[in-house]
Amino acid sequence: MLKKSQKSISEIFVEREKDTLSKYAFLTANTKGREHPYEVCRNRTEFQRDRDKIIHSQSFRRLMNKTQVFLAPAGDHYRTRLTHTLEVTQIARIIARALRLNEDLTEAAALGHDLGHTPFGHAGEAALQECYDASFTHYKQSLRVVEKLENNGAGLNLTFEVRDGIVNHTGSNMASTLEGIIVKYADRIAYINHDIDDAVRAGILTVDDIPRDIIEVLGREHSERINTMVTSVIDNSYDRPEIKMSDEVAVATNALRSYLFEHVYLNPMAKGEEAKAQEMLVKLFEYYVKNPEKLPQSYYKNIESEGVERCVCDFVSGMTDRYAIETYNDLFVPKVWRGKC
Repeated sequence: MLKKSQKSISEIFVEREKDTLSKYAFLTANTKGREHPYEVCRNRTEFQRDRDKIIHSQSFRRLMNKTQVFLAPAGDHYRTRLTHTLEVTQIARIIARALRLNEDLTEAAALGHDLGHTPFGHAGEAALQECYDASFTHYKQSLRVVEKLENNGAGLNLTFEVRDGIVNHTGSNMASTLEGIIVKYADRIAYINHDIDDAVRAGILTVDDIPRDIIEVLGREHSERINTMVTSVIDNSYDRPEIKMSDEVAVATNALRSYLFEHVYLNPMAKGEEAKAQEMLVKLFEYYVKNPEKLPQSYYKNIESEGVERCVCDFVSGMTDRYAIETYNDLFVPKVWRGKC
């Protein structure tokens, strides 16, 4: 037990950051804090606590049964939303450590960046944009998950900087910290490369199909391409107040992403079942809007304050692929009656 005069472990960590991190790092001591009162932990810094809150959340566990690219793949080695998240986190931590930025903040934002992703990947996102709201996005839903839906409606009470990194990890959005921007780069590096790996496994393309000019810049092998991209970020961001790649690597990376959109993300072999998945989610949404009393109590209790459609969207978007299919079957597929002969 610590004596009153002794500093706590978390205080030692916070002071160590001032001596060891880059002048451009976001220091834990400078956090804008949490929305709700809380008891300080003596063994973990604020961002370490956020990491643990996310890992122990229900929405994090559900990622293991949510689609990355391929809907309900039969093979054991295709990525899920959870394995994607772990790869993003690993890449983000490598970059943060090399740049002497705040690894704990980076890790927490990376682990939480996809908590609000729908079942069936971006197909599910498109379905909810159709039946609920055209402005629905998985990154806004991720923020809603950690602020309002997790922990029986109390939210996870994360720090501002982690929430900022989560909601600004994609598109034109930009996080307010370099650590949050690293997550944006790590996300793209991870999915571009593991989606190639999965597409090759599925027989949709081969590495030889990738344009030669892209291969010459980024590399032929999976690990080589990741290393090229990560190294470019580190080399062009070291001891600078920005996160960026070299122009050459950035152009090749964007070209590879565009190639994947044309040959994988829109490929009928990979996406042939998406229309069915979208139709299924739309029907589930419509059913629960008409029958809100069928919602789980944790969602139903918010109807008066949030509205029926908002609560139904929260429920449907939180489903795993498997649960969505099972629920659809229970509601809409006739059950075979088996009597005794």
